[in-house]
Amino acid sequence: MGIFWDLLQQEELDKQQAQADSVEDRVAVLETELENTRLLLRKTLEALETHLNKDIDGDGVTG
Repeated sequence: MGIFWDLLQQEELDKQQAQADSVEDRVAVLETELENTRLLLRKTLEALETHLNKDIDGDGVTG
């Protein structure tokens, strides 16, 4: 019975490790997407400030 219990425990550990790896992968993808979104937002804001010739974000510079 001990060997079956060990197998069940190992299977559960492997399953939890796979879930953790999956979460880490998803977090990495989300972090990359967030950075890309921030870059796009910054470019959009700069283009809008240039188009309107107005400081929208309050940094003292247009564009």
